[in-house]
Amino acid sequence: QVEVLESGGGLVQAGGSLRLSCAASGRAFTMYPMGWFRQAPGKEREFVAAINWSGTLTSYADSVKGRFTASRDNAKNTVYLQMNSLKPEDTAVYYCAASTKGRLGTLLSPHEYDSWGQGTQVTVSS
Repeated sequence: QVEVLESGGGLVQAGGSLRLSCAASGRAFTMYPMGWFRQAPGKEREFVAAINWSGTLTSYADSVKGRFTASRDNAKNTVYLQMNSLKPEDTAVYYCAASTKGRLGTLLSPHEYDSWGQGTQVTVSS
């Protein structure tokens, strides 16, 4: 099992930017596809972005495409989510997840992931 820990959330005005980080434990980090999900109050957890083990493939939810960018630095065991042009509807708790199931590519379903962080709050004011 790998442990992941998110950081970088906060309060930002609409149109602003934030960069979330997700630090993971374990030497096998470079083998894991990683994902970002979010959950707003009263709503289900939803997919935001995913990145494959090497960082060469990414996938995004339509609602964030063109505004958010996922990347990873395997030397630092860290995944990032750069969020630009933030909107009030982006307000949510953001979760980082790792998949240790041996899957390839980018994984969009939360059921593909077996290690989750505690989440970091992102609040976008209008």
